[in-house]
Amino acid sequence: MSVSSPSSSSPSSFTKYLKVPFWAQILAGLVLGVLLGWLARSQDISWLVTTLEKVGDTFIGLLKLAVAPLVFFAILVSITNLRKVNNAARLASRTLLWFMITSLIAVAIGLVIGLVTNPGSGTGLTPADGAKPEHTGSWIDFLTGIVPTDVITPFTELNVLQIVFMAAVAGIAALQLGEKAQPILNLSESILELLQKALWWVIRLAPLGTVGLIGKAIATYGWDLIGKYATFTADIYVGCAIVMFVVYPTLLATVAKASPLQFFKGAWPAIQLAFVSRSSVGTMPLTQKVTERLGVPKEYASFAVPFGATTKMDGCAAIYPAIAAIFVAQIFDIQLGVGDYLLIAFVSVVGSAATAGLTGATVMLTLTLSTLGLPMEGVGLLLAIDPILDMMRTATNVAGQVVAPLIVSAREGILDRDKFNSVASAPVDAEERQAVPVAA
Repeated sequence: MSVSSPSSSSPSSFTKYLKVPFWAQILAGLVLGVLLGWLARSQDISWLVTTLEKVGDTFIGLLKLAVAPLVFFAILVSITNLRKVNNAARLASRTLLWFMITSLIAVAIGLVIGLVTNPGSGTGLTPADGAKPEHTGSWIDFLTGIVPTDVITPFTELNVLQIVFMAAVAGIAALQLGEKAQPILNLSESILELLQKALWWVIRLAPLGTVGLIGKAIATYGWDLIGKYATFTADIYVGCAIVMFVVYPTLLATVAKASPLQFFKGAWPAIQLAFVSRSSVGTMPLTQKVTERLGVPKEYASFAVPFGATTKMDGCAAIYPAIAAIFVAQIFDIQLGVGDYLLIAFVSVVGSAATAGLTGATVMLTLTLSTLGLPMEGVGLLLAIDPILDMMRTATNVAGQVVAPLIVSAREGILDRDKFNSVASAPVDAEERQAVPVAA
C-alpha cells in the first residue's frame, strides 16, 4: 500500500498558488490587510498590530536592501547601453522632454484641483498642529548635495541622488575608455542581473507585504485621520487618477497611436507593485520588464526606465506638492499668487530628482515650501497621512515611467507594434518566474 507523503503534495499547492494571477494575489492581500487592520484597531489587539508592522517593514526593508547597488549598476549599465542604440543622444533628449511635458501637465492638474476644492478649508487643523521636520530641502542643499564627499556614505545613508551622480560619471567614463572598460561592464551587467533576480524573489512576496503594509496603515491611522484630511486625500487620489487614466491614455492614443487598454494590460502588474511598495526603485525590475514586453527595445528601455525611476515623479513631484502647497497656505492663511503657482510648476519639473525613487516625498515638499516661503511646519501636518497618499503617488510615478518610453519609441519608429498588440496581461507569471533578464 502506497502512502503519499506531505512533501509530495506541497509542490502541487505551491504551483497552484503561482498560477493565481499576480493582480489577484495583490487584491487578496489588500482585502486581508484591511480586514486585519480593522480588527486590530477595533479590538485593540496589540500583537496583531505589531505583527502587521513587522511584516510590512520587513518587505520594505528587503526592497530597500537592494536599492543602493541596484541604482548604481542600473544607471551605469543603462548609460553604456546607449552606445548600442542608434540616435542615442536624440532618444535621451526626447525622453527628458516627455518627462518634462507630462510633469507640467500633472502639476497643472494638481493646481486646478487644489484651487477648486480648497483642501485646507474646514479641516479643523491649525498652524499649531504642524511641526518643523528634522530635515528640510532647499535649492542650495539640492544642488550641493548631488556631489558626494566620499564613495561610501551615499550607499550607507541611501542618498540615491549622489549614487545616481557617481553611476553617471562611471558610465560616461566607461564609454570614453571603450574596449578597456569592457571587463568592468561585463561584471556590472552580471551584478545587475544578480540583483534583479534577487529582487524578483522579493517582488513575489508582494501579496504578503501588502497584508502588512495596508493592515498597519488601517490599524495605526484608522478612518478618523483620513476624515480630517478627506478633501486633501481625495484631491491627491483624483489628481493621480486623472493623470493615470485620462492624460496618459490620451497621450498614448493621440501621440503614440497606441491602445491605452493594451498599455494597462501590460503595465498593470508594475503599477500594482508600486502602489503596495511605495518605491519606484524597488519596482524598477518589474517596470523594465513590462516596458520591454510592451515593445520598447531592450537597449532603450534599460536606459529610460532606470532614468525614470530616479527622476520621473508625476505623483510625488507634481500633483502632490501642488495640492500640498495650496493646503498648507490655506491652513496658515497665506495668499498665493500667479507667480507662486508658476514657481510650483518650476520646482515640479526641475526638482523632481530630489524624490529619488524612494518611499515618501517629504524632501520634494520641503523644497517646494521653502521656494514659496511657506512655513515648514506645514510638513508636519501631512506626515501622518503620507503613507496612504504615497501609494497612489508611486503608482502614478511608475505608470509615467512606462508611458514616456512608449511615446518616444512610437514617435521614433522603434516600437515593436506586434509585441505591444499581443502583450500578455500577467507578466510576472510563466517565464518571468525563471529570471528577470537585464538588457545586454
